[in-house]
Amino acid sequence: MDHKMKIGIVGYGNLGRGVEASIQVNEDMELVAVFSRRDPATVKTVASNVTVHSITEIEQFKDKIDVMILCGGSATDLPEQGPEIATLFNTIDSFDTHAKIPEYFAKMDEVAKKSGKTSVISVGWDPGMFSINRLLGEAILPVGHTYTFWGKGLSQGHSDAVRRVEGVKAAVQYTIPIEEAVNRVRNGENPDLATNEKHLRECYVVPKEGANTKEIEETIKTMPHYFSDYHTNVHFISEEEFQANHSKMPHGGFVIRSGKTGDDHKQLMEFSLKLDSNPEYTASVLVAYARAAYKMNQAGSNGAKTVLDVPIGLLSAKSAEDLRKELL
Repeated sequence: MDHKMKIGIVGYGNLGRGVEASIQVNEDMELVAVFSRRDPATVKTVASNVTVHSITEIEQFKDKIDVMILCGGSATDLPEQGPEIATLFNTIDSFDTHAKIPEYFAKMDEVAKKSGKTSVISVGWDPGMFSINRLLGEAILPVGHTYTFWGKGLSQGHSDAVRRVEGVKAAVQYTIPIEEAVNRVRNGENPDLATNEKHLRECYVVPKEGANTKEIEETIKTMPHYFSDYHTNVHFISEEEFQANHSKMPHGGFVIRSGKTGDDHKQLMEFSLKLDSNPEYTASVLVAYARAAYKMNQAGSNGAKTVLDVPIGLLSAKSAEDLRKELL
């Protein structure tokens, strides 16, 4: 491709920084600008030559950017920004509120079809890479069970919930797959596993001075939706220990399809991830899908798409011919 794909980033937190890093190692792309709701003067990008603009100036870039990568949160940012930005640009986002994906898809589809743009939603590793592997497992082994385990890793949503508890100065929460459950699945036992039999939750908390640690622990363990259904351990630690051991963002997990074929032969498919940096890996997936969105739009395929609608060859910077020769 002679034309370098021109990319814009909307929202510059951990994910936005990861996208910037990923673009630097993809030679067919260049980062045109970062758009932020913050005062652009206060936003420090990794590379010094990147221009930062207020999100209010986004329209001025209508013909200068091929794909906008939306790095806002699913709770409040994306439902608003997604449809607005899809009126002007091809977009990629990591919308991950599972229950609301159908309505978000419908809205994005309506807008992108009208504007002739292509919007790939819910890109990342779950939803995303894990979704593809769940589909593969089910399609290939129709008789069987799919199991998804997350972790060991830092859960941003759960960590945020712990940080909001009164008396908490700093906190992280790790989701940890229960080994016995994973082994039973890998042995082909096809167990019925309740939520709390698959994962446990470990919280590391720095309490504020004079805070009641008993109350903090009780509030965390009984928190509905987040912790009440799980075996949860709460560890109180010093700020020094927190900085030293808990400032990275590791994550990962597995998708396992355990099935049977023919006269009762066990078949097992597994996909696993071990990530040092959850946001940087997620960002790398977003960048690969930005390439696909651009190619699909060039070919006239517009509207909303998910990872299940995008042909996998389009993620690569190589030509279809080279892929057949090198990777098939």
